[in-house]
Amino acid sequence: MTSAPNPPLPTPARLDRRSATTLGVALLLLVALTLWRLPSDAAATVHDFVGMTMGTSFSVRIDGDLTAAGRETVRDVIQSRLDRVEELMSTYDSASELSRFNRHDTTDPFAASGALLDVLAMAREVSERSDGAFDVTVAALVDAWGFGPGGRPERAPDQTLIDELGARVGYERIVLDHDAGTVSKTIPEAVVDLSAIAKGYGVDRVASDLEELGLTSFLVEVGGELKAAGAKRDGTPWRVGVEGPDVAARAVYATLDLVDQAIATSGDYRSFYDEEGARYAHIIDPRSGRPIRYAGASVSVVHRDCAMADGWATALSVLGPEDGYDLALREGIAALFVMQSPDGFHSRATPAFLERVDTYTEVVTR
Repeated sequence: MTSAPNPPLPTPARLDRRSATTLGVALLLLVALTLWRLPSDAAATVHDFVGMTMGTSFSVRIDGDLTAAGRETVRDVIQSRLDRVEELMSTYDSASELSRFNRHDTTDPFAASGALLDVLAMAREVSERSDGAFDVTVAALVDAWGFGPGGRPERAPDQTLIDELGARVGYERIVLDHDAGTVSKTIPEAVVDLSAIAKGYGVDRVASDLEELGLTSFLVEVGGELKAAGAKRDGTPWRVGVEGPDVAARAVYATLDLVDQAIATSGDYRSFYDEEGARYAHIIDPRSGRPIRYAGASVSVVHRDCAMADGWATALSVLGPEDGYDLALREGIAALFVMQSPDGFHSRATPAFLERVDTYTEVVTR
């Protein structure tokens, strides 16, 4: 996939780097700026919660007064929510609800949780609006190419196997019935992989739980997908960094400020393998049954809901920086495309992206 370099985005006044703290994992680096007062009944310090979930890490930063008991409550709420999402949507856990649905080798309705139905409905919306560039029924192909629970195969699948597995792909093969609380398949062989949207959903659910606890200023991140709620105590927005799509080194490409928004990034530069001179990235194009062509590119999407940002980032990555940009423009998606070239990085953002973020600054343009 190739494209002519696009002109860089207009760069606002540079942010004060002396007050920036980079907290990154996976595709996004979290940068938080904080001033603190000293209340008498709680520790006046930033509250960080970290752990593991869905095969990756999570971090939550809260700007608010919490007692020791309050911290334990928050920690339990975060972990229990993420554990629940994993119990429902993991493809690595054979006992998860999704794994049981995938083994459901009949077209009869399968009783599903409201959460699973909601995520499948969001996935279907992205599938329909992207004309199938996003499709959660690519699970069999994900496994065949070595990016599923089974790990890397001895050899990449041949075209015969790709065609055979591709016959099972199609988001229309999954039928939702919210009234009955069921999901069914039009063919028994269809299987689902929610890895491109479940992390974002987990972020949304943790954020909702924290709001129910009365917390109003926090940053939630799971595997690089994140959501910012409110402004910090000093009135400034939460600042996050977008990583450049460089396989050689991790570095912040740009920073942006978020208030009550989520951001998710998808790219071909972190999970891939080389075989006989070919590079296979982990993002599968459901239309061809093959991994997207490696191009050293990433797409970041800003949305109110992290699950939707997660799904759209994958869909636009499949389409690439030209067709993906055109679709994002038509659909009003707030998207930032970052591409690597011999001359360094260059980027292209949709008008919706520049409208939705408070401040955008390019930091590294190697």
